[in-house]
Amino acid sequence: MTSISIKLNGETKTISDTPTLDLLLEHFSLPKQRVAIELNGNVVRRIDWAQTPVRDGDRIEVVHFVGGG
Repeated sequence: MTSISIKLNGETKTISDTPTLDLLLEHFSLPKQRVAIELNGNVVRRIDWAQTPVRDGDRIEVVHFVGGG
């Protein structure tokens, strides 16, 4: 099994074989509701998370939406 290194919300993480953004959220127990994902500077549509591969060196930001007034 190979490991890859990514930046997740500014922190370097080493993961083993997490092939998609959808599975990455599960791996790190991150919520899937009220979040947006940016991959290497580009926002990824929610419908594409399950088909979008995570690769060595990727920069991923998971942004949580918070309500308020």
